[in-house]
Amino acid sequence: MPVKYNLSEKGNPGNPAAPKKFYANAKSSGEVTFRSLSKEIAAGSTTVSDTDVMAVLNDLTKVLSRHLSDGKIVRFGDFGSFQISLSSEGAETAEKFNISMIKGAKILFRPGIDLRDMLSTVKFEKEK
Repeated sequence: MPVKYNLSEKGNPGNPAAPKKFYANAKSSGEVTFRSLSKEIAAGSTTVSDTDVMAVLNDLTKVLSRHLSDGKIVRFGDFGSFQISLSSEGAETAEKFNISMIKGAKILFRPGIDLRDMLSTVKFEKEK
């Protein structure tokens, strides 16, 4: 099934006088819940139940959070890796920088090879 998209017209914030252009935005076609993912994974196995899978994924979330908050990059083999990224104000010198200049943090996900390959073959369709 193709990924649906719609178009939105946006201006250039760096040049408000420039003509606006249309850009594609991916539209979700629903969502998959934690429980349904667990059932789907369990369905592919004869040795684990969906409850077992759910317990492991739940613990994985806790462990991932702990390691990220310790500043570690967490690598999930072919799945990809997670790490913390910061945004901050700039300081004129390193000595003038202080922790209050850090404005936010986010989690970066870098997909592994299989997910990157999927991006090169995914199909797109304009939303009606």
